[in-house]
Amino acid sequence: MPALSLTKKDFVLETFAAGGPGGQHQNTTNTAVRIRHPASGAVGESREYRSQHQNRVAALHRLVETKQFQVWKDKQLWGQKEPPEVRVERDMDPSNLLIMAKEDGKWKIID
Repeated sequence: MPALSLTKKDFVLETFAAGGPGGQHQNTTNTAVRIRHPASGAVGESREYRSQHQNRVAALHRLVETKQFQVWKDKQLWGQKEPPEVRVERDMDPSNLLIMAKEDGKWKIID
């Protein structure tokens, strides 16, 4: 499997006061975390923990699980060089298809 390396420079980290229920601690400290990955457009956010570190870990997990990040990651790893429409068109070319039908209880190739 090809390797993919990401560093802190690949992400934008934002901290902010979580607000809402939870008392004064939540409203006055920047424990909530939002992490963005500009290359994929994926965002992960967490504000449920009192610890900024725990929120950072949760936000990163959420970002990595997003569909946007997964698609970006797959493109990076497997090097998709053509648009999906072109690939589908090529794969659906009649020369790449095998069409079969059942005749007299046996499968036969149809030309």
